[in-house]
Amino acid sequence: MKRLAVIALASALACALAPLASAELYKYVDKDGKTVYSDQPPVNADSKQLHVAPASTSAPKSYVERDKELDKQRKEAAEKEKKSEQSAAQAKAAEERCTQAQANYKSFEEGGRLLKYNDKGEREYMTDDEIEAGRAKSKQQMEEACKKS
Repeated sequence: MKRLAVIALASALACALAPLASAELYKYVDKDGKTVYSDQPPVNADSKQLHVAPASTSAPKSYVERDKELDKQRKEAAEKEKKSEQSAAQAKAAEERCTQAQANYKSFEEGGRLLKYNDKGEREYMTDDEIEAGRAKSKQQMEEACKKS
């Protein structure tokens, strides 16, 4: 029983110290002029000893951690898609406002007699001053609606 405990203790100690050990690496140039890396020093050549730290071994992620990462990625993707849909809807609404403003301006620009409704709900023709004021106002609205950001 004591032997088993000693063996278990020794193996646990060896496993704990294994990551602390670093591999020795030697670098030298052979007779053909090629650079050679080896774990053993060369017999007949000058070598430089390199110290290489062992690769860090990170523990694999648990299923819970993986699920959390996947949920986070899904949420980020959903938010990104929502933002792109909102920006597309805003761009479409801006385009429609621009088109409507251009049509309004065009109706004033083409000339001719334009009608309006008075306070009683009756149709009457606009005067030249009203048409000019409407043209200026619709031009300003068109420029605001159609400006490129």
